[in-house]
Amino acid sequence: MDIRKINDDISVSPQIAIADLPAIKAAGFETIICNRPDGEEPGQPSFAETQQAAQAAGLKTAFLPISSGVFLPEDFMAFRQALQDLPKPILAYCRSGTRSCFLWSGSQIGTLGSDDIITSARSAGYDVTPLIGRA
Repeated sequence: MDIRKINDDISVSPQIAIADLPAIKAAGFETIICNRPDGEEPGQPSFAETQQAAQAAGLKTAFLPISSGVFLPEDFMAFRQALQDLPKPILAYCRSGTRSCFLWSGSQIGTLGSDDIITSARSAGYDVTPLIGRA
C-alpha cells in the first residue's frame, strides 16, 4: 500500500485491495472513502465487495465516486461533509490517489488558506496548484 498522509485526519492512496483492509484498520484508520466509480478498470473490486470486507474489519465506509478529472462543486461539498461526519482518521482512495487528494483540497477551499492546502497536498506528493489556482 502507498498511503500518503495529508494531515492527522486524512490520508490518500491508490486503489486498495480487499486483502489490505485488516492492515488499514491495524494502521489506525477508522473510515475508508472510495472515490472510484465501479468498473473503472478491469479487476477493480466493486465498492459493495470492499464495503462488506471493510465493515467486517471494523471500518466505516463511504462511496463518493468521481470520474477522473471531473470535479463539480457538489463533489467538494460531499467530501467536506464526509470529513465532518465520519470517524477519523480517514483513508480516501482512487486509482492513483490524485483524485482523492484533489477532492480533499477542493473541500478545504474557504476553510484553509490556499498556501496551507497546497503545502499539505505537496507534503503527500501531490500538486494541487491547478485546482487551487482556479478556485
